[in-house]
Amino acid sequence: MKTLLLFILTAVAEIVGCYLPWLWLRKGGSIWLLLPAAASLALFAWLLTLHPAASGRVYAAYGGVYIGTALAWLWVVDGIRPGRWDVLGVALCLAGMAVIMFAPRTA
Repeated sequence: MKTLLLFILTAVAEIVGCYLPWLWLRKGGSIWLLLPAAASLALFAWLLTLHPAASGRVYAAYGGVYIGTALAWLWVVDGIRPGRWDVLGVALCLAGMAVIMFAPRTA
């Protein structure tokens, strides 16, 4: 559960770091949005270092959680409810993440 929560926090940091420049460029937001965006992306990079697994494995598994978090963002922030195919896709990605992160390892 700790790993999943860390992945979710990491995904939120990445999404915020990308969303704020999007607000600036696409929605006419203030250029000052780039400062918290940069801080959020730095937080994202730092959070990735907190995972105990090998970096390549972490990046691969993180992708599955990122997809789920991005669709939650779609619903909560953009007000668009994900459809059943979105939910199925997230379930498949999270299953893949679980296999990658929690499979027994000998080395």
